[in-house]
Amino acid sequence: MKKLLTLFVLFLTISGVTYAQSDYVTEHFTKKDVYITMRDGVKLFTSIYTPKDASAKNKYPIMMQRTCYSIAPYGETKYPRLLGPSKYMMQEGYIFVYQDVRGRYKSEGTWTNMTPEIDNKKGKNQVDEASDTYDTIDWLIKNVTGNNGRVGQWGISYPGFYSAAGILSNHPALKASSPQAPISDFFFDDFHHNGAFLESYFFTFPVFGVQKTDTTSKAWYVNSMINPGTKDGYQFLLDMGPLKNADKYYHDNFFWQETINHPNYDEFWQKRALPKHYYKVTPAVMLVGGWYDAEDLTGPLAIYKTIEKKDPNAYNTIVMGPFGHGRWSRETGHTMHSNIYFGDSIATFYQKNIEAKFFNHFLKGSGDKNSGLPDAYMYDTGKKEWEKFDQWPAAAATHQKLYLNNNGKLSETEPNEKGAETYISDPMKPVPYTEDNTTTLGFTPHNYMSEDQRFAGRRPDVLVYESEVLDNDVTLGGEIMAHLKVATTGTDADWIVKLIDVYPANTPNNPYMPNKNIILSNYWQMVRSEIMPARFREGFEKAIPMVANQKTDVNFRLQDVLHTFKKGHRIMIQVQSTAFPLFARNPQKFVENPYKADESDYIKATQTVFNDSYIDVDVLK
Repeated sequence: MKKLLTLFVLFLTISGVTYAQSDYVTEHFTKKDVYITMRDGVKLFTSIYTPKDASAKNKYPIMMQRTCYSIAPYGETKYPRLLGPSKYMMQEGYIFVYQDVRGRYKSEGTWTNMTPEIDNKKGKNQVDEASDTYDTIDWLIKNVTGNNGRVGQWGISYPGFYSAAGILSNHPALKASSPQAPISDFFFDDFHHNGAFLESYFFTFPVFGVQKTDTTSKAWYVNSMINPGTKDGYQFLLDMGPLKNADKYYHDNFFWQETINHPNYDEFWQKRALPKHYYKVTPAVMLVGGWYDAEDLTGPLAIYKTIEKKDPNAYNTIVMGPFGHGRWSRETGHTMHSNIYFGDSIATFYQKNIEAKFFNHFLKGSGDKNSGLPDAYMYDTGKKEWEKFDQWPAAAATHQKLYLNNNGKLSETEPNEKGAETYISDPMKPVPYTEDNTTTLGFTPHNYMSEDQRFAGRRPDVLVYESEVLDNDVTLGGEIMAHLKVATTGTDADWIVKLIDVYPANTPNNPYMPNKNIILSNYWQMVRSEIMPARFREGFEKAIPMVANQKTDVNFRLQDVLHTFKKGHRIMIQVQSTAFPLFARNPQKFVENPYKADESDYIKATQTVFNDSYIDVDVLK
């Protein structure tokens, strides 16, 4: 329990909540706590930090964050260590506003996950996060002394969702919004990938599925948190057995019950999806994400692309850096992800030269579209440098097919002769998703997205396809689409594709590696991975079984990349059917609701991957 609480405090810090008091904040800001009444009468608790020199003649813009993770410290005499997205923004001079959303901590109302957006609201009782954002901004503009009439909004993770939903408020004072690692759709972000359940989030359900009974400044859900009695999450969740056995922990957890009773992409999930609502975007938007974000990599890319398509005249930009979830919000000096070193002070570069520049331009400057920032500011995780693009994916990208040859080779041409490779997938002995068992009880499995994949690729239930040694650098920049031709002896299966950068044998370790037992010699670095349940191959609304031993197309998109495979490296693809406990095990016998499968439904299956399978990638010359 203590470890889980510690991890949650770290999670809050990454999400933008900082607790320790700072002399700078107390010296330069005045704090005021207020309740702001929404149109339906619900009151939301709000803390306002105003520069002490703000006045009718010396005005500042407002920077707002709305969150479900607490706006502590509570009390007008208690101040946080940091205000705003960064110390640079704090020192630039802004009025900072934090708000507990409905049903959380000191705010009134009932909490719901990913509040459904209502496009055409009728009457004061039709409310959502966009209307709450509108009502809050409207009150702030009219009641906070010394504001200049311009508002910006930002947030990371769930607060990123509230920022993304806030764009839809259409309040004329909202001039700039930066959803960072935003959840865009719970069937594809966070708790699911393509509808496959992330069992790694099992321990987080108390945070999201227990209602409070009154306004409070303390976490009310702690007594519902599970004490696994072990540090090995793989073993604990494997011993728990089928997901139906989790009912002994979460029978009264409303979010768990909602999850297990909606296994398909039905109306419950669809109405919580944000992208479909972005028809007309009025504030300037800067989506921010990390290439190694294990929680919300899909969100910023999905929202950015949707706005580009539906409202091409909007000011809409995206930034993707070499970071895990929210890690751009705090400087670590040596920028690492797992064992990979990307350089120094990359978060500082982002905060000063990208984030602060965006908000200063739209909240203090001219506010026109000439911000000096590119449409896409993307970090090449192979070259280890920032790149600027006029659009994303880049217009210059060309498609290349990488075929999964049955001799274990990755080739650019389709094999002349038909062939296939097979493996036996046993859900009772699933492939681990990581070698680091210390991460299997956490709130986010941060490191696996760039970890060494030799531990998996040397198992008999993982297929490996590898290119020849590259004669030149090869940059994959854009989208990745897997086109698998597969068969199974079962009637359902998960298909996991991993894109891997294989280092040369003479690669030295970097001086900052956290694990001295890891060697970068022949390192198999994960670049991207994704899972696809075959049951959803024809659409996510309805699950369809596979026909045993019948060759079947399973096509799915992996998230984008910008990664240069350097000369002397190799490109590798791995294919497998389990990655536990990151993803819940597929029974491999088709059942209507996998959350309610019996132990007897979990069967071994022989999986076949035919050599006309290929991965379609975008290549930048």
